[in-house]
Amino acid sequence: MLYSPCLNRLAVGQTQDLESRLQRHNSGRNKSTKAGIPWVLIHLEKVADRLAAVAKEKQIKNMGSRRDLQRIDTSDRPDDSGSVS
Repeated sequence: MLYSPCLNRLAVGQTQDLESRLQRHNSGRNKSTKAGIPWVLIHLEKVADRLAAVAKEKQIKNMGSRRDLQRIDTSDRPDDSGSVS
């Protein structure tokens, strides 16, 4: 889950290469997230395979409201070095 401070907006997705995906979002190469640069990783969940990742992404997106999304445990917030704990 990514957060854009300037838009106060969340973005949810899945990838096998987090570093590359975050770089694409922050380089402006993704039309849907270009206006929100910089994006910050606020939540990460590792799952067994792509099928599980797609299902989890769908579950989170179906939660809908920002209030519901904020209930997700964000203990995986990155530290100042940019790495995920």
